[in-house]
Order: sequence, then C-alpha cells, then structure tokens
Amino acid sequence: MSLIQLDKVCKTYRTGNLEVPAVVDFTATIEAGEFTVLAGPSGSGKTTLLNLIGCLDQPSSGQVVLDGRNVATTPTRKLADFRLRHIGFIFQSYNLIPVLTALENAEFTLMLRGVPQQQRHQRVRELFALLGLEGLENRRPNDLSGGQQQRVAIARAIAAEPAVVLADEPTANLDSRASRELLELMHRLNREQRTTFVFSSHDPQVVDMARRVISLHDGRLADDRRREP
Repeated sequence: MSLIQLDKVCKTYRTGNLEVPAVVDFTATIEAGEFTVLAGPSGSGKTTLLNLIGCLDQPSSGQVVLDGRNVATTPTRKLADFRLRHIGFIFQSYNLIPVLTALENAEFTLMLRGVPQQQRHQRVRELFALLGLEGLENRRPNDLSGGQQQRVAIARAIAAEPAVVLADEPTANLDSRASRELLELMHRLNREQRTTFVFSSHDPQVVDMARRVISLHDGRLADDRRREP
C-alpha cells in the first residue's frame, strides 16, 4: 500500500455565499522514501493540499489516506494524536518556541509522546551532530541564524521518526546559500535514512533537487514528473 493516497480530493472554502475551490479532483499516490515537491504559483492549491495530507484540514470530498488511515473518516479528536505519531512538520517561519533552548525545541515532539528525558536527549544530540548543530544545544532561537533555526526545526520534525515529513516553503526565509545547504541536508536524510519528504514550494532550487515534481494549477493536477535518483 502507498504511504499517501489521494483519491479525487476536493477542498472548497466558503466566504459568505461564495464558494472558492482550492483543490479540485486531485488524485495521486506517494510512496515511502520519496522526495516530492508540490510546485506551482501562489494560489495554486499546494499549501492546501499539504494541509490535507498533514491532517490539518479535511477534504470537502474524496479520500486522503495516510499510512493506512483514512483522514476524511477519522474523528477530529483522534487526528491530533495521529499527527503526533505519524507526521513531522517543517514550517517556513520555523515555529520554534522562543523560551526553550534549541535542544528543548528539538525534543518537544518526543516529550509529547512520553519519551523519557535521557532517551530524548540522546536522540536529539545524535541529530544535532548529524545536522551540524553541535555546541548550539543551549541557545535560544533568537540567538540562532535563520539556517540554524530551520535545522533545529528539521531535528524536531524527524526526531520521532514519523512516516512522512511535510515542509511548507521551507526555504522561503533563507538566503540562497542557506537554502542550498538545507536542501542538501534533507536530500541526505532522504537518501541515508529513507525519510519521506513532501514539500510545497515555488523555489527553483527546491524543484530542481526533487526526485518527483507534482505541479498544480488552479487547484488541479497539471503535471507529475519523476527523475532518476
């Protein structure tokens, strides 16, 4: 079974009496271990689609199946626990907690899952070594560069070894050099640890490094291209 199955997915928002279609009749599957970008201009539906995959929203119609779970039929109260155990998130604004240290931010998901402190520290320190963050464990977000903050966010996203990591415009607030370094890092995590990544982006650097590019236009699937590793 595919890790992510999207079958005739539609998402419509209502503004007063006006209906605004954000995703229209979208069908695709994504396998475990893929490095996929949802590409398209602003307003094309890529962030909405990412939110549907991430159980942050539910489709108006159609099916979203993630790791065997039909999101559309899962009660809202159970989705939070499902997200915690199956999905990692990387946001363009990092979403780090300012009063926590880098290490505390990175282990936050593990803490919510009830992992003992010693195990949390060991896992995060291993990731910090992998991500080039050694020596920064006790710094708070305001004392880190944008690239360093995004690396802490990556550590938080992958610490609990989720089924998939979803990244919404992860390079939007980074300069070109930091963006390239970040993408190379995630590419290495995908290759060496088989971490599944799904991005939304219109950054050419992100699109160029993806092994699969799913293009959207006006909420519809416009193109689906795969590249050789």
